[in-house]
Amino acid sequence: MEDTTTTTTTTKGAGGRKGERKKAVSKSAKAGLQFPVGRIARYLKKGRYSQRLATGAPIYLAAVLEYLAAEVLELAGNAARDNKKTRINPRHVLLAVRNDDELGKLLHGVTIASGGVLPNINPVLLPKKTGSAAAESSTSSKSPKK
Repeated sequence: MEDTTTTTTTTKGAGGRKGERKKAVSKSAKAGLQFPVGRIARYLKKGRYSQRLATGAPIYLAAVLEYLAAEVLELAGNAARDNKKTRINPRHVLLAVRNDDELGKLLHGVTIASGGVLPNINPVLLPKKTGSAAAESSTSSKSPKK
């Protein structure tokens, strides 16, 4: 008779652990975010903004930054589509930010390179309607009496 039992060898891991090591899961994946939570935590620690740092602080900051980026990208994509373009350029980002009230207030003092300015003509500079043009528009707008 043959012995059909197989021997399994357990390798010793770091720190005396036995068995297989679990697959690493990033903090961003745990939080369900795309922005790097670990990197933001490192920058917050390295920046010495405070002596101590709560574990939830970089997660919250990453979520806020991700939301703002998604909002700007969505509006800039709409501006690009309005201009019949498939690629977002700085002009589209500027139009998106300046046409949105809350983002405009947040980025009030920010200059976007190669963004240009919002199209705006002061009404004083526009040509005034002449008397004959005003009379034509007033007669055409009146409905005929029955």
